[in-house]
Amino acid sequence: MKNYIKDQIKKSYETKLAIYENDALLSKLEEVAKLCVTLYRGSNKTILAGNGGSAADAQHIAAELVGRYGFDRPSIPSLALTTDTSNLTAIGNDYGYDKVFSRQLEGMGQSGDIFIGISTSGNSVNIINAFHSAKAKGITTVALVGRDGGEMAKIADYAIVVPSDSTPRIQEAHILIGHILCDIIEKEIFGDGVGK
Repeated sequence: MKNYIKDQIKKSYETKLAIYENDALLSKLEEVAKLCVTLYRGSNKTILAGNGGSAADAQHIAAELVGRYGFDRPSIPSLALTTDTSNLTAIGNDYGYDKVFSRQLEGMGQSGDIFIGISTSGNSVNIINAFHSAKAKGITTVALVGRDGGEMAKIADYAIVVPSDSTPRIQEAHILIGHILCDIIEKEIFGDGVGK
């Protein structure tokens, strides 16, 4: 069993190493980080959503921004569309589950915001619908995905595609990427920056 555990750790490490060595992916992450910093210097917010484990990731990232990531500082506006059960169940019941995020974006999103959709497959219909609603409102879209990026990578303004076909490895990488974004945003706005 110990060898199996070590093998799982190795696979996680290999996925992260593949990100580390992928200059195009790192450049895309840098672009998204700079975009988030710019919007937070205005009056905008990040909005996140995902299903299952990706819903938990959306909530985790939003909480790091609203609360704190590495040090005490003013709250940074961020919202996960997966937390309001009344909204989710009402919209799911009245419009269908495919509309649970797009309907919320129609009401709460503003031009200049960033919507980060998280999906291991890149083919979550409710996130795809949310991307369309976001674009109609002038909201920048970011796909945080895996595998080949799916449909989400094709329609997002920015696609960060984890180079893996394994759902657990993709999810582990997603939270690493989310933490990097939170760290950069916090340090650029309220700290000494992250250097060059």
